[in-house]
Amino acid sequence: MNLPNKLTVLRICLVPVVIALMLIDFPFHWLAALLVFAAASITDLLDGKIARAQGLVTDFGKFADPLADKVLVFSVLVCFVEANLASSVVILLLLAREFVVTAVRLSAAAGGKVVAASFWAKAKTVSQMIAIIAIFLLVQLLDLGWLPFLTGQLVQIISELLLWVTAVFSLVSGVQYVRNNLEFIKTAK
Repeated sequence: MNLPNKLTVLRICLVPVVIALMLIDFPFHWLAALLVFAAASITDLLDGKIARAQGLVTDFGKFADPLADKVLVFSVLVCFVEANLASSVVILLLLAREFVVTAVRLSAAAGGKVVAASFWAKAKTVSQMIAIIAIFLLVQLLDLGWLPFLTGQLVQIISELLLWVTAVFSLVSGVQYVRNNLEFIKTAK
């Protein structure tokens, strides 16, 4: 197994660690979860760059890399629902977008086209990472009580707002994927 694939597998292995750190209550557990999430996210940045730069792109990597990303992000988002930091509605919208885009990409691939990530898809990913990191930090600050104006209700409102911004980017990019690949969707067998 090459280095990029090892990094992808590492990211998958870090998911239960992030979940445990989020759900087990101990001092600074949100910060610890954030640090492990950040480390896992960095493996996502590195595996693709290394694979392309060194000619190590594999079928396993093409499949496992985006799957690992989704498992990491959605595991955290489901834990946010459990912690009353996110609405299940916004998470379901994000998940629905991922299913639609995956179906579009598979249809396009069957037609011989590789669908590259658009500006909106990249904005979706960046907004998800910013939202997740901000929520981790807000909850940790709330737990520490360092900011007297920061209440649980305020953290919940900010979290919801950040995730709805992500949902807007997600829905726009999903519509764009569908619109730009209608020919493959219409001819899918």
